[in-house]
Amino acid sequence: MPSLRRIRYKLARAADDFAQFTADVIYDRRHGRAAEVMGTFLHLLSYLFSGIVQLRWYLYEHRILRNKPLGCMVVVVGNLTVGGTGKTPVVEKFARTLNERGRKVAILSRGYKSKKEPLPKKLWRKLTHGEEAPPKIVSDGKNVLLDSEVAGDEPYMLAQNLPGVVVLCDKNRVKAGSFAIRKFGCDTLILDDGFQYLPLKGRLNLLLVDKTNPFGNQHLLPRGILREPIKHLSRASYIFLTKSDGVRDEALLELIREHNPKAEIIECAHKPQYLQAVGSDEKLPLDSLQNAKIGAFSGIASPESFESMLRAFGAEIRYNQRFLDHHRFTRYEIERLYRKAGMADLDMIVTTEKDAVRLFDDITAPVPVYYLRLEIDILSGEEDFEGATERICRPRTQQPSITRAPWPESMNEA
Repeated sequence: MPSLRRIRYKLARAADDFAQFTADVIYDRRHGRAAEVMGTFLHLLSYLFSGIVQLRWYLYEHRILRNKPLGCMVVVVGNLTVGGTGKTPVVEKFARTLNERGRKVAILSRGYKSKKEPLPKKLWRKLTHGEEAPPKIVSDGKNVLLDSEVAGDEPYMLAQNLPGVVVLCDKNRVKAGSFAIRKFGCDTLILDDGFQYLPLKGRLNLLLVDKTNPFGNQHLLPRGILREPIKHLSRASYIFLTKSDGVRDEALLELIREHNPKAEIIECAHKPQYLQAVGSDEKLPLDSLQNAKIGAFSGIASPESFESMLRAFGAEIRYNQRFLDHHRFTRYEIERLYRKAGMADLDMIVTTEKDAVRLFDDITAPVPVYYLRLEIDILSGEEDFEGATERICRPRTQQPSITRAPWPESMNEA
């Protein structure tokens, strides 16, 4: 008789398979009758989503709902699409640069898939009119205070990699920003994944566009990957073309310029640096992948790009496992993954940095486990990146007047 843990795994796996099927339809990776039916259903839902987006923008555009100034520099980093633009390394590079140039930086994250406040505690606080819970302090700039389960994968990664930078998690970024200013004396706030967060207006909007898949099938969620219409490129101060190969894409540049003729365009690549051992300080050069027999696993939006990187360095992927983006591994899944990897005669197992923070320290793998460390490499527009940081770091008395991007035109065609 199968164990309860195995039954739970199979049920969770079935749910994940359905979610993966839906994601494949959204990304147009599935075909056939079932995919067509699901696509039609999602297309109908996208009209409802579009209506909600239009209403929300209307309320802010006509100041029925108002955004709140916090009296300091607010930098928004985000995208028009869901997942896969490589946002975290850009946030890390920007925060590190500003911190090195003397700004007191706080990164404000909503903490996607972080551990939520227990419902009974939340209800009791509301019933007793208790004080609102403060933001989660992932890092106070000196120490990392929370793990990835409580903080979320990306905030924890940023906290680990950015000593000197405060990292806070809260859905209410206005509250988190006020807390950062009051508690830590921050003068620069970076809204991680904040392009759709309208209550707090940015002075600089950095918009990321994945050059390998800029806007998907150009449908809004849930039929496509767009969170808002392509014309909202007009709100960006700087546009980062991520995952670039350095080859000029005239059609994409023309589309961007059609909606935003003024924003500076910066092309960048996510450049692998080295292999970092999970659980130790050991680092291996990338040429260690040459002719290596490896196992690979990831829970990211674009696993193909990760696997292509490994193959580009000469690795032979003998065992591969994909999970949904931000998937929280169970002990059974990791034990099963290691067991299967152990039967494949591997030299090593390689995952992503984001996935590595969700592994279990007390589960031993049959071969060494590493993650691929990536950093942003500016391919073109380095002077524009320097201009963006200089615009922030210049003393307030020297700050030029900033022309805010206009609100988009009516969204009736969204």
